Amino acid sequence: MKTTDPTPPPTHAPRPAGRPRRRANFSEDFRRFFLRGLSALLPTMITLWLLIWVWGFLWENLGRHMISAIVWAWNMLVAHELMPFRPPVYTRLYWWSLMPEWLVQLIGVGMAISLIYLVGLLVGNLIGRTIWRLAEMAVMRIPLIRAVYPAVKQVTDFLLAERNTQFQSSKVVAVQPHTGGIWSIGLVTGAGIQSLTDAVGEEMVTVFVPSSPTAFSGYVMVVPRDSVVELPLKVEEAMRLLVSGGVIAPGATAPAATGPSQAAAAPELLPGLAAAARNA
Repeated sequence: MKTTDPTPPPTHAPRPAGRPRRRANFSEDFRRFFLRGLSALLPTMITLWLLIWVWGFLWENLGRHMISAIVWAWNMLVAHELMPFRPPVYTRLYWWSLMPEWLVQLIGVGMAISLIYLVGLLVGNLIGRTIWRLAEMAVMRIPLIRAVYPAVKQVTDFLLAERNTQFQSSKVVAVQPHTGGIWSIGLVTGAGIQSLTDAVGEEMVTVFVPSSPTAFSGYVMVVPRDSVVELPLKVEEAMRLLVSGGVIAPGATAPAATGPSQAAAAPELLPGLAAAARNA
């Protein structure tokens, strides 16, 4: 006689043995979604902060003083009867009280931008550069300014130099700051110190190794030319790699060494770069 099992068959697969999945609490959900929102808004917030900072810098250091110069020139023209008579108090009241503050700042910042552009036109030709250098030489005679101005000028020249002269001429290289097969990415910024080249007996180069994530800070190394490996990367790609902490990795190919000495100087680096190129 055929018997049937009174237990109905399961309608779904049995749950695997183990601890049940724990539901995230409010604090974990808040942290996760807050970080997502912060990662989405932070680039825009930083960009707006930089624009506001530039606006305030131009207004406080140039625009405000240029508006004061307009008020002074206006009063001087009135005093020489070249404009209809207006009391000096009225002129100052018109610019600093009657006119909307945002409009005064807009005029001041616009004039500051125009002034910077005109200075750029001035120093862009030979006569203007000569005049500017003579003015710098005169300013450098002041003891306190002579101690501060050269360092500030070097930093601003490095940050604001044109890409054609500052970055495009640089080469992205890999260099070993220490032993043990650890490599750093750097930029060849120039020839090495001649006295060191003569003492060592081989050609040296100067390599700037940027730090991460602030790629404009770092340290300088003077190394033999044969000990660096030139990488097939653009400077912009290397900067993105450093600023992102290695997250934004460029699609690298096999390193284009400039000579057999470079391949011999870093044989252990070439297989790793080739593997990275195949996986990219």
